[in-house]
Amino acid sequence: MKYEQIPNSLFIKNRKKFMQRMMPKSIAVFNSNDIYPISADSVMPFEQHRDIFYLSGADQEETILLLFPDAMDKKHREILFVRETNDHIAVWEGAKLSKEQATEVSGIQTIYWLSDFDKVFFDLMTEAETIYLNTNEHYRQAVENETREDRFIKKTKEQYPAHQVAKSNPILQEIRGIKEPEELELMQTACDITEKGFRRLLGFVRPGVWEHEIEAELIHEFIRNRSKGFAYPPIIAAGNNANVLHYLENNKECKDGDLILMDVAAEYANYSSDLTRTIPINGKFTKHQREVYDAVLRVKNDATKMLVPGTLWAEYHKECGKIMTSELLGLGLLDKADVQNENPDWPAYKKYMMHGVSHHIGLNTHDYGLLKTPMKANMVFTVEPGIYIPEEGFGVRLEDDVVIQEKGEPFNLMGNIPIEADEIESLMQKAP
Repeated sequence: MKYEQIPNSLFIKNRKKFMQRMMPKSIAVFNSNDIYPISADSVMPFEQHRDIFYLSGADQEETILLLFPDAMDKKHREILFVRETNDHIAVWEGAKLSKEQATEVSGIQTIYWLSDFDKVFFDLMTEAETIYLNTNEHYRQAVENETREDRFIKKTKEQYPAHQVAKSNPILQEIRGIKEPEELELMQTACDITEKGFRRLLGFVRPGVWEHEIEAELIHEFIRNRSKGFAYPPIIAAGNNANVLHYLENNKECKDGDLILMDVAAEYANYSSDLTRTIPINGKFTKHQREVYDAVLRVKNDATKMLVPGTLWAEYHKECGKIMTSELLGLGLLDKADVQNENPDWPAYKKYMMHGVSHHIGLNTHDYGLLKTPMKANMVFTVEPGIYIPEEGFGVRLEDDVVIQEKGEPFNLMGNIPIEADEIESLMQKAP
């Protein structure tokens, strides 16, 4: 791994929080992700399942975590199963975690080889009454592949039909949504790396540069700062490309007079950052571009102030919609008749901003976190309003990542990244 080792105290705390919420005489099991094939002998780079990482810090394939707080033998209350290495694997892939290293990473004292799992699991299931299964219940999920977790669930239900079944996901949604101080530090590191990439771009973007060249500048800066790279596929959208919300081609030339919308950010230690900035390719906004830009920035600033403990997700987005409606009226993009005659299920402002303003962020870019209960301190949200005007050939979106505080306004993890139009222009015009 490129990142510096995370203190295992974080994962010890995370497991304690999870186990405190488990039913008596219950076992919870978490599997690592598969390595997914491309074709022939090629595979995609391994990405650890964020749940097992959150609870153990183990960033390695073919790993299983078992939690059993009521196990009769104390050493079986936390077990990590890891792949046994050998000389052949060490030569071709690099050595895997030893038992001692697995304990150092996770804080778990009982480490078994993966080959021992079925025997140990059977023994412990004779003591247990309930098995927690880890299903993907994220509100945006649309996964069609059968995962390692899916196969484990199917096999366990067949082999242990008399056990009660419970869900891990509701517990994870609750505890993963509220970040520990160590997690906030890791996310701050990801944001700081993102800042370095963005400042690099302010000296690089100019008419004639291509979108993919900007992507290359970013990946260089991210990796040299110990990131694996982008936290999500980068959106580098010049001109009218900004009006495709998930534009990913990044293969067009940047033209004089256009804006470029860049939704690009680094990960660090599997934690995401999520940044969007929109800048003038020639270093100077036109009067109209500036008016739209400033309107989006005002919406972002007003929306940020509402992210405080007790705020309800649905009400927050309604209020953001009202603020955006006011700005669109001021810009002349909507008139009073548009608002008076709007469909309540698709308000008038949605013509120019089709997406929500905020989402949880953490180990996933669209992270776990409760949406139907009041917001709490140490939840981390993006704030990302936008105005998209295809008929004028440009769109503006601005985005930062903020931490809800116990009192006062949220703390902006991206507070050092330029966003005011005057500063953007000044930095671009100073560039060599």
